[in-house]
Amino acid sequence: MKPELVKYAEDHTTPELPVLAKLNRETHLTQVYPRMLSGHVQGTLLRMISTLLRPDRILEIGTFTGYSAINLATGLTATGKLHTIEVEPEQEEIINRYFAEAGVKDKVILHTGSAEEIIPTLEETWDLVFIDADKPNYLKYYHQVFDRVRRGGFILADNALWDGKVLEPSPRSRDTQGIQAFNEFILTDERVENLLLPVRDGLMIIRKK
Repeated sequence: MKPELVKYAEDHTTPELPVLAKLNRETHLTQVYPRMLSGHVQGTLLRMISTLLRPDRILEIGTFTGYSAINLATGLTATGKLHTIEVEPEQEEIINRYFAEAGVKDKVILHTGSAEEIIPTLEETWDLVFIDADKPNYLKYYHQVFDRVRRGGFILADNALWDGKVLEPSPRSRDTQGIQAFNEFILTDERVENLLLPVRDGLMIIRKK
């Protein structure tokens, strides 16, 4: 999408909440790969999806600095909980600080370590799952969570267009291969219906039948 249209979309979307704008800025000033942050438009979309669904249990795979988790937690029921998994322990300080500042600390449970190992230990039924972690393992995470997603529940996956690299016929990158394999599997999985939205870097929306 043209940069001017991206800016137009941002300018015509509800302004970023002050705490999220602050986190966005700090992430860009302190993180090596700040682009991993969901950002204003996608963050607002995640918040709206969560608010529409009113989930009781959310699983997020890949916390980064906590921007998407704050947005998702906004839609939780009064007794709802969001479990979020971050592989890098160095991120705990900024994550916990902004969870507290955003007022969602009591609604969010942060797990630090390997998602592949942590997911099987979480004995919950998920209303909403957001996958935004290492790309080669997207399909593995999908299989791990699927049976614990309720009928009618949703799985969202970020970076489903992977900066246009999904169009490469024979990619060498494991990341690109992982996203392509994930997208192709979802398209043929008769247990779900899906919509690939060209928002930001692509958001795959999956509903379990």
